[in-house]
Amino acid sequence: MLANQTVRKLSELGLKTMADALVDQLEHPGAVTELSFEDRLGLLVDKETDARDSRRQKMRLRVAKLRYPAAIEDLDLRQQRGLDKGLVMELSTGSFVARHLNVVLTGPTGVGKSFIACALANGAIRAGHSAYYVRAPRLADDLAIGRADGRYGRILAHLARTELLVLDDFLLTPAPIEVCRDLLEVVEDRAQRRSTVVVSQLPVEHWHQAMADPTLSEAILDRLLQASHRIALSGPSLRRRDPGSAPEGAA
Repeated sequence: MLANQTVRKLSELGLKTMADALVDQLEHPGAVTELSFEDRLGLLVDKETDARDSRRQKMRLRVAKLRYPAAIEDLDLRQQRGLDKGLVMELSTGSFVARHLNVVLTGPTGVGKSFIACALANGAIRAGHSAYYVRAPRLADDLAIGRADGRYGRILAHLARTELLVLDDFLLTPAPIEVCRDLLEVVEDRAQRRSTVVVSQLPVEHWHQAMADPTLSEAILDRLLQASHRIALSGPSLRRRDPGSAPEGAA
């Protein structure tokens, strides 16, 4: 009777996984007979903690809206395309997010830039960080609309809170002055406080010319490129490997 009450109270306290684990211990006592009370309690707490961590991770993944359900285990590091395996494995732990460093991924279409960026974001989420993926042209549109309908400040605040921002298709087309102003607002809020993964087909040395205002361009590049890891990918498009299947990050 006391055990049933304990199970019920655990459920009422929102500890459903812990309650289920206690029921399992009661129904299969042989598995825990040799354990002390402290060890049995520890197993129950571990079950609840693992379940909560899993729920939080799933929530972060939903909020992140990653373009690809990529993980570092999915990367083919044997491909000769400018990837430093040691650096990629280090970045996949999310340590660069904790240190507020940026990552710049450049290269031609189809070499896996977006996939790698999503894999790094996935690693950061596993490490307990929040992340958000957005294409730069879509972000520019959202900020322009937000300025008109009053959501501009809320959008900037959301981006500023996010621990890892994946900014894909950066400078896919030349950026006019208004877009440069918005980009500066975004990167200024994040400089040395948050991490950004920038994905671009355009080599870094051409970024300055792709922005309409030289002063804004200088400020944006200063905030993005300082304290950053740069990865320049090369090689043929991965999309050509198997036209009938989804490639590893063909973006």
